[in-house]
Formats: sequence, structure tokens, C-alpha cells
Amino acid sequence: MSTDGSRPATPDDVDAICLGLPEVELGISWGDRPTYKVPTGDRGRGFLLYRMPHKSAVDPETGEMDDATPFFTIDHFKSFNAVLVQQSRLGELTHDELAEIIAEAWVCRAPKKLVKQHFGDG
Repeated sequence: MSTDGSRPATPDDVDAICLGLPEVELGISWGDRPTYKVPTGDRGRGFLLYRMPHKSAVDPETGEMDDATPFFTIDHFKSFNAVLVQQSRLGELTHDELAEIIAEAWVCRAPKKLVKQHFGDG
């Protein structure tokens, strides 16, 4: 794996970044969706899941279908602190941008004590 954080992100980076965070495991949610959870075990909360492509994907700013950005949302996620990204367009993000997005998702779902241990008081 390249150490150049400015290179285009890839689907393999999702797995590597998620599994590089503390107490993360790959499980299942919503019946059959592969989902990264924190912490490991029964208390795990999903912070990244693989969603099947669907026509309901819209631009988070305009609410319209928009090919200008790899990000999208759906009505179901409007009340959640969630970002949806088209996997086929990950290369429009750098590895570092993807790592930052995933780390922020992890922080939102991880136990506060674990976040403090990993990131400190900062």
C-alpha cells in the first residue's frame, strides 16, 4: 500500500482504514449489509456500511440527482449524522480525505472512552 496520502482513494482503502481503527470489526446490519462496527462484540455500533446502489441517491446539498460529487444522501438518512459515498467514485477523493471521513464516522459511533484513548483530549 502506498504511503502517499494524496493518491486517489480505492475501495481497498476503506477496509484498511476501518480495520486500522481501534476495536473495529466487520459484521452485518440491516439483515445482510456488510458493516464496520465499533467496539467489537455485541455492543458494536455501525459506523460504515455497504449499501446497494439505488435510485434514491441524491446530492446532499441540492436534494437532486447530481453527478458532480461522489457524496449523496437519501431521505432515510436525513435524521442521521451520516455521509454516503459512491464506492465507484472513491478515486475522486484522496486517501487522506477518505481516512478523515471514516475516522470522523468512527468517532461519532465509538464509546467516548475509546475515542479519548485513541485521539486524546484534543
